[in-house]
Amino acid sequence: MPTSPSPRRGAKVPPPAAAPARSLWPRVAAVAALAVALVLVSALPASSVTRFLPAMVHAEDFSGTLWHGSAGRVAVNGRDAGALEWHLHPLALLTLHVAADLHWVKGSFVLDGALDVDRGEVTLTNLQGGGPIGDLRDLGVTAGWSGSAAVRLQQLSAEVHAGGASLKSATGEISVTDVVSPQLAQGADLGGYVLKFSNPALTPDTDAAATLTDTGGPLGVDAQIQLSLKNRSGLLSGAVKERPDTPPALRSELANIAQLHARDAQGRIPIDVEFTF
Repeated sequence: MPTSPSPRRGAKVPPPAAAPARSLWPRVAAVAALAVALVLVSALPASSVTRFLPAMVHAEDFSGTLWHGSAGRVAVNGRDAGALEWHLHPLALLTLHVAADLHWVKGSFVLDGALDVDRGEVTLTNLQGGGPIGDLRDLGVTAGWSGSAAVRLQQLSAEVHAGGASLKSATGEISVTDVVSPQLAQGADLGGYVLKFSNPALTPDTDAAATLTDTGGPLGVDAQIQLSLKNRSGLLSGAVKERPDTPPALRSELANIAQLHARDAQGRIPIDVEFTF
């Protein structure tokens, strides 16, 4: 069987063929696109953000740029929604979606978090903050109530459309302390409570669920909340029980409820409350 002749001693061996150089154009194009994005967001005024707001949101009194700006007055469906500051992430523009850090203020109520908008879906992550719940009355929340709230939501996402927004996920918790309502127990302190969400994936045909428990105070509460996103209705069901320090006015109201709903073996009063949102 013939074999290839071996090179003679002292003969030069040609080097292996070099691999074809990769084209640098994709990298150059990416860098150029990023540079253009940086120029745009740093040069355009903050008011340019109005082009991307849904119809239900109105903003004015702008300052800064599209990259790092603020709106001194924001309204949602005609309701005063405070002020908003944002800081965009230009790299997200390369993937055709919007990402930003947000700082929202409504009176003394403050929230910070991260925003991502992709194809009509809005996602908030690491949403944290809080303040007096009375400062949210312009938004139709907790009308007539007072107390303080703390928000710790890992994720909250919704699909925005012409008719409004549909919740898609909610995980985390909202806690309130020193809750008072003039309509309940003659304005007595109702204590503190925690509302926990654990809904990583929702559709219009599924129900969102949350648990409601007390953190001490005059009432022992153990309840669940079921929200029907399709029918925009909810059901609060569970049980409550007075504690030794329950104010007389609240104890009297619970006694009236106990006449309609018999106490269970632990002395708790069952509750079922339907509502719409």
